[in-house]
Amino acid sequence: MVRPLNRVLLGLTGLVLVVLGGAVLAVGLGVRPPSWWVHDGRHDVLLGAAERTRWRGEGWWWPTVIGALALLVLLALWWFAAQLRRRRPAEVLVETGDGEGALLRGRAMESALESEAAALDGVRRARVRLAGRRAAPEARVRLGLAGDAVPEDVLRGLSTEALAHARDSAGLTRLPAKVRLRATKHHPERVS
Repeated sequence: MVRPLNRVLLGLTGLVLVVLGGAVLAVGLGVRPPSWWVHDGRHDVLLGAAERTRWRGEGWWWPTVIGALALLVLLALWWFAAQLRRRRPAEVLVETGDGEGALLRGRAMESALESEAAALDGVRRARVRLAGRRAAPEARVRLGLAGDAVPEDVLRGLSTEALAHARDSAGLTRLPAKVRLRATKHHPERVS
């Protein structure tokens, strides 16, 4: 699951729970509820006997309740599994050409790419993360550019030097990359 969707779902769930809990607390402390509110006053119960048994005799009630609860459980399990899924490959499969293979640690490849990208002209800082599968990794590169950097030259240097070296040294046929460029803040230069 993508991180922004995860945050939105958690935020909405928390907001609904806070609003409902605050409203119930306010009514319990003596605040007069609006006419449409489910509780009439301070000593009202959440579900009365009539509300609990109103739909019990209907033929659609129990299949609907069971279906809704099953759907809720499946969504919760899917969300939980999405949290456990590893987003970064721990290792990259390196083809040695003799039918065998070697494993390269993903963090080592990230570190090598990061240091080579940071050494490019016009780059103040670099951050590299690998994604995808170990046989077909993808690079996610974030570069902080200096004020005088030319983005076209930085991208050309990244693709022809850093990414090409990583691709060739790992024996990969291709190493796709998503690059984000951002200008870093710098102090104004003094003019005298």
